[in-house]
Amino acid sequence: MKVHILDDWFDTLGELPCFRLLEGHDVTVWTDHEPDPASLAARLADADCVVLFRERTRVTRDLLERLPNLRLISQRGAWPHVDVDACTDAGVLLCSNKGADGANYAAAELTFALILAAMRQLPQQMASVKAGAWQMGVGRTLRGRTLGLYGYGRIGRVVADYARAFGMNVVWWSSEAGRDRAEANGEVVATSRAAFFADSDVVSLHLRLTPETRGIVTTEDLACMGPKSVLVNTSRAGLIAPGALLEGLNAGRPGLAAIDVFDTEPMKDPADLLLAHPNLIATPHIGFVTEDEFDKQFSDIFAQVNAYAEGAPIHMVNPSVYGQ
Repeated sequence: MKVHILDDWFDTLGELPCFRLLEGHDVTVWTDHEPDPASLAARLADADCVVLFRERTRVTRDLLERLPNLRLISQRGAWPHVDVDACTDAGVLLCSNKGADGANYAAAELTFALILAAMRQLPQQMASVKAGAWQMGVGRTLRGRTLGLYGYGRIGRVVADYARAFGMNVVWWSSEAGRDRAEANGEVVATSRAAFFADSDVVSLHLRLTPETRGIVTTEDLACMGPKSVLVNTSRAGLIAPGALLEGLNAGRPGLAAIDVFDTEPMKDPADLLLAHPNLIATPHIGFVTEDEFDKQFSDIFAQVNAYAEGAPIHMVNPSVYGQ
């Protein structure tokens, strides 16, 4: 099959062990991002299969209508960026291993790195010493402080293990079902939503972005946080209500935020009011960006490509189109 891989910005995949899974296919790897549907369609004109790099490119009805040869889209994880109905109408099979086993340790590690960076003022201290000014302030120790984890999932549970190794207290908030699971496992669940935000020194978000969770963290939630508290988000920007984080930082609640995700990505405007905020630490959506995590995820994705080529597709999202 003619397989096109989108948005491999650092030309990483070809050097990973998983890439051998595509031997026998005609593979094209695109190392830049093309946002224009017409230009992107021209690139993909001969593609039988498109491999998506997480959510870096949206698959819209307009794009699909320009790709009459396309038969398969392969990716991993959730698919809020893919118009599944349009795929079905176009006869394009979407395959995605949403329920892949194992936590994303890369994302969990970055989460804890951001917690440390915020509490110890690491970006600011580094900038200060590089400028010849030596120390610029006084950080805070993690031991004995409280980490609030919103979302009782696999990544959150790994972050909880890291926090306990540093001597932190861990408290949870989640859906009612998530809180029930946490309590059944002997975890500490906050007495209320307001108490969760008010009593946590650090709040870290670990939820999938769905219609139900979009904007689930509100201005009122952030207003409950303390003036020295930290909000960490390595999940999805859309979990926070539009404008709420900037409003909260301007009000001093939370006192700091450390985020890996933005409403608009890639974020390349240094004058953006949130990105430029002095109380924001930011990374450019690198939670899953490690060689190890790429090899794990794309082994799944390329296995889906081969399964389709062999006539036995797996992880089908819209199976009704197969065989059309």
